Amino acid sequence: TQETQASANSPDWTATAAAIKDAVVAIKVEGSNKQGQGSGVIIDAKGHIVTNNHVVSGAGQGAKLSVTIGDKTYSAKVVGTDPSTDLAVLKLENPPSNLTVASWGDSSKLKVGHPVMAVGNPLGLSDTVTTGIVSALNRPVTTQAVNDNSVDDTNFNSQRDSDVVVTSAIQTNAAINPGNSGGALVDSSGALVGITSSIASLASNGSSSGQSGNIGIGFAIPSAQVKSVVEQLIANGTVKHPQLGIRASNGTSGTQLGAKVEDVTQGSAAAQAGLQKGDLITAIDGTPVVGSESLVAQVRSYEVGKEVTLKVLRGSETLELKVTLGTAN
Repeated sequence: TQETQASANSPDWTATAAAIKDAVVAIKVEGSNKQGQGSGVIIDAKGHIVTNNHVVSGAGQGAKLSVTIGDKTYSAKVVGTDPSTDLAVLKLENPPSNLTVASWGDSSKLKVGHPVMAVGNPLGLSDTVTTGIVSALNRPVTTQAVNDNSVDDTNFNSQRDSDVVVTSAIQTNAAINPGNSGGALVDSSGALVGITSSIASLASNGSSSGQSGNIGIGFAIPSAQVKSVVEQLIANGTVKHPQLGIRASNGTSGTQLGAKVEDVTQGSAAAQAGLQKGDLITAIDGTPVVGSESLVAQVRSYEVGKEVTLKVLRGSETLELKVTLGTAN
């Protein structure tokens, strides 16, 4: 789906749209609980499609999935879901031989201000494209994990409990609306740099529910994390998640923000690296950590076994500790 552009910063969006259009699908879910719709992205010629878990899991067991590509519709089945990252993989049951497959982009190379395009099925309007820029990177976004209760787009203001998704997200002002979930965020060349997953909502009358619709603050799961999760789901049907092995809270040291270590699990990756109670973690591999949510989001963006460098304030000392991330329970 990649298209060579004369200028990456002043792209010909018609060429980008033409390149990616047939690799993005509309997904319809019909189940005993309720109905819903979303988007997905074709990732290989076998008919595997990546989407959000909340798109396909909300209608309950035995839901019927149909995928529309252009003017044709196909049946699909769920290969695997991962509520912890809000990702899922589907497979077309009888895929055509001429599928357009999305090209993986490198989300780690994105910069704030880079132009991007969102492609999906907002409000049932398939093949919709919107453009904007990368508004922020490594934005910690917490949404509620979905198992079988909802098929609507997740809400940035969802309640925070133990059953949550925490993402180190790409923020964009490209218009994203309900139904865009699971769709593509691509760079100017048409390469997949993220999966659109959630939108911020304006709180109404002090409640956590808000107005549903684009307000210029949308979020996408970076393609590096998506690719890792997708490959594990296709190969094993399950995903291993990284873990430091600490309990942390928002903390400060003078003017410096960070995640304060409240407890270290014995035998964990953090313990082996020498983290101690009272330490203030301020960065991972050079990316700032401004609180506990920021820390969780960044750790979850890595793979199990990855060695990362933590910048830690311990009293008046500044330390750099290398940690090999363990596997979450």
